[in-house]
Amino acid sequence: MKVTVERAALLKSLGHVHRVVERRNNIPILSNALLRAESGTLRLKATDLDLEVTETLGADVDQAGDTTVPAHTFYDIVRKLPDGSQVSLETTGETGTMTIRSGRSRFTLQTLPAGDFPDLAAGETAHAFSIAAGELRRLIEKAQFAISTEETRYYLNGIYFHTIDVNGETVLRAVATDGHRLARVETPAPAGSSGMPGVIVPRKAVSEILKLVETAGEEVGIELSPSKIRLSLGPVVLTSKLIDGTFPDYQRVIPTGNDKQLVVDRAEFASAVDRVSTISSERGRAVKLSLGDRRLVLSVTNPDSGSATEEIEVDYDASPIEIGFNARYLLDIASQLENDTALFRLADPGSPTLIQDREGASALYVLMPMRV
Repeated sequence: MKVTVERAALLKSLGHVHRVVERRNNIPILSNALLRAESGTLRLKATDLDLEVTETLGADVDQAGDTTVPAHTFYDIVRKLPDGSQVSLETTGETGTMTIRSGRSRFTLQTLPAGDFPDLAAGETAHAFSIAAGELRRLIEKAQFAISTEETRYYLNGIYFHTIDVNGETVLRAVATDGHRLARVETPAPAGSSGMPGVIVPRKAVSEILKLVETAGEEVGIELSPSKIRLSLGPVVLTSKLIDGTFPDYQRVIPTGNDKQLVVDRAEFASAVDRVSTISSERGRAVKLSLGDRRLVLSVTNPDSGSATEEIEVDYDASPIEIGFNARYLLDIASQLENDTALFRLADPGSPTLIQDREGASALYVLMPMRV
């Protein structure tokens, strides 16, 4: 193999691909990236057996061929080469090495045979559709924070994507929950997505999709098979295994009878929560909300360090209520809201609370209370 490529283009592609590779690997080939040069293109691929990222870029190919090299080392070398330089990659069959040349720099990396590199092919895809890159990013950004990190409940370690009919219209929903909070975000279902199977996309894949979609074009192609999802984002193709499990019936935990309505200035509320929680213990981080006639008192009591209170004016005229929440969770949700105000629907101190930008907003959050 002998190929020459621009350093900037190679670095950008390696930046996308090398992130998939785990720093520690028991299987040597999984520490490597696959390079395949053919007819004016260089294709880079990396995988951890659950997630695979492939990117194709233009290159001057003098001799077609393929090989695999240590992904992180290769990325670090290219990152440190001068801006605007040309990078030459060359392998010869006898040595089992790849030579990297750029200007007066020369590096030699050990290679492993390309034939040993695993392929995470998606197989037959039952559903295929396209979605606007901005909409996919919004769905992920507003739900991602609620993904569970508890490995024993593996079916919560991702975002659940599915289509559902709401008031005669089909929407695509993204749902995530860790048992303490729930995020449900929806958008009008893209053409071709109706009837797709509900799929749970793992946390690592979600994180990579979010990074890639920021540099993607206007549309993202999505293909689904029973066990895998494939996304085409311009020159990048990401393939991921899906979580093999059943997502819980989240509709049951979304309250419908919460009759106490609170409207509060979002920024003022978040700042107040942040201030009073300074004194809370890291373990509990509970903040008490005491609601009365058009006023909200936030308070924290920590036996080890003291107490804090702050009062703000709000739009609330229901019966008084005292309810506690995890301060971090309140701030996470507040950061996802887009309006200047936040709408809370409460029932009692022991029941889940509904939080939205406004009535009928496309993003909805459910938060379980804490004892205070």
